[in-house]
Amino acid sequence: MLLVVDVGNTNTVLGVFNGGELLAHWRIETRKARTSDEYAATLHTLFQLAGLPWGKVAAGMVATVVPPALFSVETFFKEHLKIVPLVVGPGLKTGMPILYDNPKEVGADRIVNAVAAYEQWKQGCIIVDFGTATTFDLVTPKGEYAGGAIATGITTSADALYQAAARLPKVELVRPPSVIGRNTVASMQAGLFFGYVGLTDEIVTRMRAEVAYPCKVIATGGLAPLMAKDSRTIEHTDEMLTLTGMRILYDRNR
Repeated sequence: MLLVVDVGNTNTVLGVFNGGELLAHWRIETRKARTSDEYAATLHTLFQLAGLPWGKVAAGMVATVVPPALFSVETFFKEHLKIVPLVVGPGLKTGMPILYDNPKEVGADRIVNAVAAYEQWKQGCIIVDFGTATTFDLVTPKGEYAGGAIATGITTSADALYQAAARLPKVELVRPPSVIGRNTVASMQAGLFFGYVGLTDEIVTRMRAEVAYPCKVIATGGLAPLMAKDSRTIEHTDEMLTLTGMRILYDRNR
């Protein structure tokens, strides 16, 4: 079995593959100071709950946009699973040319998402990832990573409102029944939800207008299903896109 670990700024997503089949996946809070032993204790419990054999993990793959967390994750693999994991980064074979001015600046998660989307659709793609940041990544019909856009994530914006405005509360991120809120919570939900739907559609529309080929628009991230319901441009939702991309990259490099 292959264990993949995607360490994001807010959440860490983990998945277990047997060949091309995703057997189980989990989402835990990212903590930069989490130790290798804590990873082991958490993962061992999750494996037991899923009925998966801990001793059958034979390979590992790690992607992270949180550099301080990498050492603990690698140490977890080496000490508790006796595995040296592959790490998404310079030197890893992706099969995808990076057209960024400095390819090293592109986050590991963005490359992984681009690889997974192109592998599935084999055409021009725009990947929208609703995470700590909302990222938009363009892949050409030749399978090249062409660049993209980065905006503040919807959860990050909600937290910023709560922290910066003394009288505004924390709110649940849901689709409100109306864009015209009748109270503070509903008004904040309307601004956040419909504001980010509009942001998504505007950036995707402008990206499509700048290229001479059609683009399939795929949304991923924990909030993707929520946002896709009202978006005019999102055509497909895949919350497991990053994990799938990591499995593909492992197969290309093993």
